[in-house]
Amino acid sequence: MEGGDLELGELLAAAEAAPPGESVDVVAHDLQKRFGAERVSFLFVDLIGRRLVRLTGAGGEASGRSEPVELLGSVYDEVLRSQRQHVEPDGQGGRRVITPVTNRGDCIGVLEVTLQSADETVLRQVRDAAHALAYIIVTDRRFTDLYHLGRRTTETSLAAEIQHQLLPSSPCCEAAQFTLAAGLVPADDIGGDTYDYTLDRDTLHLSITDAMGHDTNSALLATLLVGALRRARRSGGDALDQAEHAHRALLGHSRGLATGQLLCVDLPTGRCELVNAGHPWPLRLRDGVVEEVRLAVNLPFGVAAPTAFRVQELQLRPGDRLVLFTDGMQERGASAVDLASVVHDTRAQHPREAVRSLTSAVLDACRGNLRDDATVLILDWHGARGGAAAGKRPDRRR
Repeated sequence: MEGGDLELGELLAAAEAAPPGESVDVVAHDLQKRFGAERVSFLFVDLIGRRLVRLTGAGGEASGRSEPVELLGSVYDEVLRSQRQHVEPDGQGGRRVITPVTNRGDCIGVLEVTLQSADETVLRQVRDAAHALAYIIVTDRRFTDLYHLGRRTTETSLAAEIQHQLLPSSPCCEAAQFTLAAGLVPADDIGGDTYDYTLDRDTLHLSITDAMGHDTNSALLATLLVGALRRARRSGGDALDQAEHAHRALLGHSRGLATGQLLCVDLPTGRCELVNAGHPWPLRLRDGVVEEVRLAVNLPFGVAAPTAFRVQELQLRPGDRLVLFTDGMQERGASAVDLASVVHDTRAQHPREAVRSLTSAVLDACRGNLRDDATVLILDWHGARGGAAAGKRPDRRR
């Protein structure tokens, strides 16, 4: 790609010079200048994961935001699932090119471009532009509400607004040793669930929690809980330190109770230390077999009791899939879903697609009317560096 590095550098420089809400305009102008691109737009996935919202770049037929596009069964859905560029005739002598916009496994959306000619060199440079756009959006959304606003295709409650700010900015992360993805439904009116993760040099920290109650009370309890967990974690605390810190915070402020599961995974060995505070047992897929990981269960955070939290160990093996979830995945209408069967049937899917399959199964079983949050977090363990790493996932079709 002659001059590609220079062009990419110019693109990033232009993005930095532009207002943070004009990322798509910068990429559109770049593609128009280099290839005469027409109808450049970016479609990003909404909070629920079932629709796409289109932002049209400068010079498009309709500037700004348009009506949401249904994702399920569309060509965009196939591009996001496969993470492969799609090219087809546009019906007017040109080529319609749809390219995934993804950052470390987080499917932000797709870049859609119409080109009069598209050889492999041009298509490769469009992929490079889409890759750059992912980094630009990840950076720019810290400074503008444009992308947060666009992801909302339904009205969001105050409780949901509070709790979404507690979640990681990306629901998916890929690294050499693991791939993880999480999802929370319903997205517009949630009541207490959170998940969290962070990665340092040698440890992956995970948590999934369920603050008791509903509406803003549960959101405020979740805020206290997540804040306490992060404070302990960022002070160098392990799973036990985090659990005790969260427990004291809830007791000290008399806010209520919360269940939770905290994990610290040692990246070089796959050894996992965890604390279960009144939370449902996780499921583990190993060698094609799904089984519950029957942990000792402590009382929830915030329960005044003399018993101390217990740290347990779990050894992950390359090829393992660990599925964590809240009780909303099992209660009331959701209990009709055989979670173990869904985990088995989706074993070949990327974690982000398996998450969507699981939450969709629960939503369908409840006819779209969940009375409690339903949250799931999936961890695929590839092994230490040099194993099934660098995005190569083991084949689970057994």
